[in-house]
Amino acid sequence: MSQPIRVLIADDQRVVREGLEMVLGLLPGVEVVGSAGDGLEAVDLAASLHPDIVLMDLRMPRCDGVEATRVLREREPEIKVVVLTTYADDRSVLDALRAGARGYLTKHAGGAQIREALEQVAENRAIIDPAVQHHLIDAIAAAPTAPGAPGQAPGLPAGLTPREAEVLALIAQGLSNTEIADRLVVSEGTVKSHINHVFAKIDARDRAQAVSYAYQHGLAGASAAATPPPPGPAPVPPPAPPAGPPRP
Repeated sequence: MSQPIRVLIADDQRVVREGLEMVLGLLPGVEVVGSAGDGLEAVDLAASLHPDIVLMDLRMPRCDGVEATRVLREREPEIKVVVLTTYADDRSVLDALRAGARGYLTKHAGGAQIREALEQVAENRAIIDPAVQHHLIDAIAAAPTAPGAPGQAPGLPAGLTPREAEVLALIAQGLSNTEIADRLVVSEGTVKSHINHVFAKIDARDRAQAVSYAYQHGLAGASAAATPPPPGPAPVPPPAPPAGPPRP
């Protein structure tokens, strides 16, 4: 039997903490190991209790959820953060993801959705509530384009190769690894290798952060179709007409 997912709750409202403890306590495969009333307490308890995931509110006294997430990423990188908040605006979503959150849910989420998010994040995946996905896309699309991005081969950021930039663009367009492999006519293993290199170079922990990076640096518009095809063989001249009969 697999070990339960150990969860620490961080929310400044006692009634919310107690309600979450009750809901999560009924979910199979989930164990609540503690609760905190603000970000500082969450960081301290995480260091002593070593949960798998912190279920983090954003607006809290003394230290908000974004700052607490950033501190946990620096001090306890093995502990993952899932944001659970009433705020669904683009600024809150972006700030939380940039700080290192691996999931983002609103408090409209039910027990089944919270459990699914915990399981996904525990398996090193990212999950964003469908209710806030459009805010994330709108915010990224509205970000100013960095100079020297699409259409300019030199000056790719973070030391990305042209192929890695192409893979990053396809990720930003929402393609899966299989779809990227089909588009580039390579194996899925090669795509995974490219993605690992891209994530390491741009310091992205998941696809959501990679998409944000691609839009902020003007790389989301590139595509495999934009890559010029290799030069083909030179055209073969038509054969010379046959010689006529010899003159007498």
